[in-house]
Formats: sequence, C-alpha cells, structure tokens
Amino acid sequence: MIEHVDLTGTTVAITGGTGSFGSTMARHLLGRGVGAVHVLSRDEAKQHDMRVAFADDRLKFFLGDVRDRASVDAAFVGADHVFHAAALKQVPSCEFFPDQAVKTNVVGSANVVDAAAAAGVRSLVCLSTDKAVYPVNAMGMSKALMEKTAQAFARRHPDAATTVSVTRYGNVMYSRGSVIPHFVAQIRSGRPMTVTDPSMTRFLMSLAESVDLVEYAFEHAQPGDLFVRKAPASTVETLARAVAVVMGVPDHPIEVIGTRHGEKRHETLLSREERATATDEGDYYRVPVDARSLQYEKYFEEGDPRASVETDYTSENTERLDVEGTVALLRTLPEIVILPEGR
Repeated sequence: MIEHVDLTGTTVAITGGTGSFGSTMARHLLGRGVGAVHVLSRDEAKQHDMRVAFADDRLKFFLGDVRDRASVDAAFVGADHVFHAAALKQVPSCEFFPDQAVKTNVVGSANVVDAAAAAGVRSLVCLSTDKAVYPVNAMGMSKALMEKTAQAFARRHPDAATTVSVTRYGNVMYSRGSVIPHFVAQIRSGRPMTVTDPSMTRFLMSLAESVDLVEYAFEHAQPGDLFVRKAPASTVETLARAVAVVMGVPDHPIEVIGTRHGEKRHETLLSREERATATDEGDYYRVPVDARSLQYEKYFEEGDPRASVETDYTSENTERLDVEGTVALLRTLPEIVILPEGR
C-alpha cells in the first residue's frame, strides 16, 4: 500500500493543465484536498470550458506558454509541487515543424525546470513518452532531450531543494488525439476503421493509470529518477477489433493504409541500458540517474557490464492482449461509450 503524502492545503501547478492528463490530474488533486491548483495553458477556450465544468474556486487559471519564462514564473508563485505535462505531442505536427517541437518540448521544459527551482518548488515531475527511447521522429527526439534536461538539473544540483523526476509511458487510451476516439468516430460515421500496420504493437494505459504513475513518481522520487509503469500491449488490429466489439459492431470493416512517416512497428519503454540499472518496484520500474560527477573521463573509462545482459522492455515483449483482453481493458475506461454487444 502506498503511503500517500498529505497534500491538504498545498498548491500544485500543472503545465498543459487543460489537456487530457492535466484535467484528470486536477480533478484527482482537488479530491485529495489541495488548497489550490494552478493551471497553466495557452488555450483560453479550454480554460473557460474547464472553469465551467469544475466550478471549483481552488482552480486558478494562468494564460501563458512554457516557452515564455515569465508566464511560467507567474504560475509557479506559491507552488509546492509541479506536474509538467505541456508538450507538442502529435508526431506529424512535430515532423513538419521540428523547430516548434524543440521550442516547446526542450526550451519550454528547461524554463519549467529553472522556474520550479527558482520558486522553491519541492517536487517537479516531468511527463515523457515511450517515443523518447531510440527516437525516430522529431517528437520523440525532443522529448528525449526534455528527459535529459530534467536529469541534467538533478545531476548538476544534487542538493537542490527541488526534486526533479521523469515519468515515461505509452499510449494513453482515449486521450485527446489518440487512436481510440478516432476509431469511435469512424464507426459512428459508417467509415472503415483505418489502421497503419495491423501487426504494429502499442502499450496501453488508461488516463487513471497515467495519474497513478505520476503520483508514484511524486511520492517516491529521488533527484533525476525515471519511472515507468508496466503495461500490457496489443496490436493495432486487435485494438481496432476490440473497439468495434464495445461499440456493438464486431464485424465493422478495417482498412489498412500503411505505416506513416515517423512511426515504429514497436515502441520501447525502457532501453536495454536503462533496464540493466532499473529496480523492479512491482507495478513500476525505477531508473536512477547516472549521478557520476562532471569529470568527463569517468564516462569514457567506466562502463557497466550489466548493460550487455539485458533486453529492451518493448510493446513486443510485454504482456500481449488478445481481442477479449483488450475489450476487458476498454470496458474499464469511463471515457468510452459502451453499447450493448451486437447492436
């Protein structure tokens, strides 16, 4: 059983706080009795919608962008803890505009880390993605550099008052822009569900589980720690067929359109090298930061023989769900509309 830190009366800031994760985390925090949640985002319309939906005076909205250090500083005044979820997350967008991915995901994250330290924040948890491991697209590359930025702070400032950690997870089911609502929309409009490579695999995690992962990091992190939640996976075809089942149309057609630019066949949550140093904590892996000093010769002269005896933790070698198992997982999601089977 996790011993939860008492958050009663504390102030928590969430960057990207109007997104799928941010709004879910805000609701969770309010339920834990926080004094205030500072929501930093650049979308005033989403802020208005969230303000109306929550109707809770403890929510404080800050219009700004992580690229703008001054707006980050303003949102962090009085904050005890910060969850950094703001990012450009769409692979195609980042492929077309990699400079924008760098400005938000790398420079913006550096602003968040520096602002948190300057404000005396006790804990900062930065959200990353499996696409940061062996990245093949600009989104993954920029998130990998976000991770390095966060861990570099911990390495350079081991005695800092701010504990900076990183969480990394795979596909969050039914989050904004993810494939499940896309499949649902295609079914409802009578169009075939489009899949890229039917044998492509992806980790599956619910929004609630992503909150659990971030909270676990917040509760347990040492400076620079990376946390991964163990997760099952399915093929894209299995996921599509499972969505069709819960929508009541198990025979809905599927159209294969081919792998898109920047996509991998399988994703990786932990590299071989990370897994070699990771500790297994039940539902989670913890990877400590390489905290050797800034004397560079140690990086050339000291190796780690464990790195040669482990394998990557991937969506291909994790627990693989069949259609029935994926359906059972989908039925746990409050976001999806479940229709009677056979309709």
